[in-house]
Amino acid sequence: MGNKIPESVLVIIHTRDLQVLLLERADHPGFWQSVTGSKDALDEPLELTCRREVLEETGLDAAQFVLQDWDVRNRYEIYPHWRHRYPEGVTHNTEHVFGLCLPEPLPVQIAPREHLQYQWLPWNEAAERCFSMSNVQAIRQLPERLARA
Repeated sequence: MGNKIPESVLVIIHTRDLQVLLLERADHPGFWQSVTGSKDALDEPLELTCRREVLEETGLDAAQFVLQDWDVRNRYEIYPHWRHRYPEGVTHNTEHVFGLCLPEPLPVQIAPREHLQYQWLPWNEAAERCFSMSNVQAIRQLPERLARA
């Protein structure tokens, strides 16, 4: 069994005019998502997890932009074929949703072992393209979140 921590982040990278960055998974071509990743250590702060994952997956320094904890937690069952990555008996993951607001769509440097390509899309198109329901739901919240900001 593995030692992966069953606590992760989902980072919706977006602009004020509702453009959303999506990445196509290398291990599942055709599957699009926002930046995601697990904590590296139990005591790693979630904001640090976000910054690390954004840098690893896009080359962007999240510290240069507005990172906001959306105070949304999703608990879901880990697919059986991925459970070997976690300690024995772990069956569920808790995902923490964050937003990262950029001034405009920026070019990114994808991690080729993780992603094949990226696209900036209008929020509604991005939501339709995602394979993960928690990712879809987070993107669909974006217009309302920005209206309140």
